[in-house]
Amino acid sequence: MAIDEWLLKQHQSGHPPALRFYTWLPSAISLGYHQRNYPDDWQRLIWKGQKIDLVRRATGGRAVLHHGDLTYAVVASGFSKSRMEAYKNICEFLITGWRNLGIELHYGIAGRGYINNPNCFGTATGADLVTADGCKLIGSAQLRRGNVILQHGSMRLKPDVELFKKVFGEELLDSVAIGEDLEIERIIAVLIDAAKDCFGVEFEEKGLSDDEWEEILNN
Repeated sequence: MAIDEWLLKQHQSGHPPALRFYTWLPSAISLGYHQRNYPDDWQRLIWKGQKIDLVRRATGGRAVLHHGDLTYAVVASGFSKSRMEAYKNICEFLITGWRNLGIELHYGIAGRGYINNPNCFGTATGADLVTADGCKLIGSAQLRRGNVILQHGSMRLKPDVELFKKVFGEELLDSVAIGEDLEIERIIAVLIDAAKDCFGVEFEEKGLSDDEWEEILNN
């Protein structure tokens, strides 16, 4: 997520927009920037001999358990000043891509009490994407700096029921059956193609240099 913030600063200084996908090792819980309501024991969680990292996002929202998920990040500019319109502009590639993978997604609806739930996947707001039966597949969060937006989100692909209960103290009542044939590499490839069509762009795959890594780690 430090890379996401760095990419935002890069785009602010004139570098091209960016799209990236990543997974987490070890597993982690990311907290929303303003989130203060979370259990004390999250700072000491151990799972299968490994500590669960606790990190704070630059974006808002509530806690996300990163285990068996795929995270996307978009850094771009030129979107509407309306936060929700910008969400929908960006989420278009996610909806298109998952439709091409055989899963229809729609925007969620949450009542006023959603902010009191520390679990991001415990409710689905208008910025989240759910399946036809109401299962939340993608939770997203956004940060705007001037006309530049960082939007990233977690796609819950293969959640661990036991770990979910250990973290949030509740049963995982819904889960998306993505099918054994949908490997992460295929999902990423389909979503990249959808982003090309939705945004009207071509992507150049680029790694980080040693100097860039040093700059990111020192921030």
